[in-house]
Amino acid sequence: MLNITQVIRDNRHMRNFNEGVTVSGFEQVLNGAGPFTVFAPSDIAFGKLASGVYRELLKPENKVKLTDLLNCHTVAGEIEFSSLKDGDKLQSLNGKELLVSVIGDSVRVNGAIIQSRDAVSSNGIVHSLDAILKN
Repeated sequence: MLNITQVIRDNRHMRNFNEGVTVSGFEQVLNGAGPFTVFAPSDIAFGKLASGVYRELLKPENKVKLTDLLNCHTVAGEIEFSSLKDGDKLQSLNGKELLVSVIGDSVRVNGAIIQSRDAVSSNGIVHSLDAILKN
């Protein structure tokens, strides 16, 4: 079974997130025993950023900011889509609170819609988001 970094790497809709994980060295965390739940922004989410913002984050001098952003999208423990309930409060690895809201069939994390869900790996689970979470 693939681990989280391999699941992200192999997903054609998470190329930007994978690049950030690689450049920052965050793969060391995501290759750990976990389990982790990653709310990974899709490439569409990164496309919503102002021009040049993402490229700026990838620069070596911004490694701390990039790592903090990636930590904001990662939660300790394995959380399946079906277990997310309206009003749930999750704590990201960098200590930020993530609020789950359910509106009809749509499940959101801090306002970002979960697009694809439950990509199971050997050390956790990955859900794809339509927006980048504010850290």
